[in-house]
Amino acid sequence: MARLPGFGLLEGMWVTLRNLLHRPPTVMYPKDKVVPPARARGVIALDAEACTVCMLCARECPDWCIYIEGHKEQQPPAEPGGRERSRSVLDRFDIDYALCMYCGICVEVCPFDALFWSPEAEYSEGSIADLLHNQQRLGEWLKTVPEPPLLES
Repeated sequence: MARLPGFGLLEGMWVTLRNLLHRPPTVMYPKDKVVPPARARGVIALDAEACTVCMLCARECPDWCIYIEGHKEQQPPAEPGGRERSRSVLDRFDIDYALCMYCGICVEVCPFDALFWSPEAEYSEGSIADLLHNQQRLGEWLKTVPEPPLLES
């Protein structure tokens, strides 16, 4: 079937006029913010008290963006006559978000639930060196971690 000359132009103008009356699907970010879905991945938060310096997260990280340092301390015996035990203490836990690809392997492999996903996604910095978040900054993200969903019975 042969089309009339200029029919494509008219068809394009019709699409333009039809969509002119609809709201654009784009969210104007600085002014309007989208609420992230529940349990969204944003930044990794650290519970330093739960960390045992096992270094599984650093070993499994494909980007090598996790830096951990720790030392061992002797703990007194739990009962009289018992022997002393050694306990690992966390000295340094840093994540370089300039290198991180947010795969979540570190969160998955942590056997002591010391790492969590926080839905916070606004942590841009003026300098790339400031994307190295230390233990204190990672601990602050822990406040934004939502409660896990209830288990099904």
